[in-house]
Amino acid sequence: MAKCAVCGKGVVFGNAVSHSHRKTNRSWKPNIRKVRVLENGSAKTVSICARCLRTMKKQQDA
Repeated sequence: MAKCAVCGKGVVFGNAVSHSHRKTNRSWKPNIRKVRVLENGSAKTVSICARCLRTMKKQQDA
């Protein structure tokens, strides 16, 4: 499942457009990482996108 547990970011669909302007289906996938997170005192493995992971690290350092 390519979906962030924090922000809900998932796969987005669109068109790949060639030089001759022919369109085919394509998708953009989020950068999902499996990370162990402390939640209510217990360690839990969750799928988080790289942006949320970076934001969480900033909050921990401050």
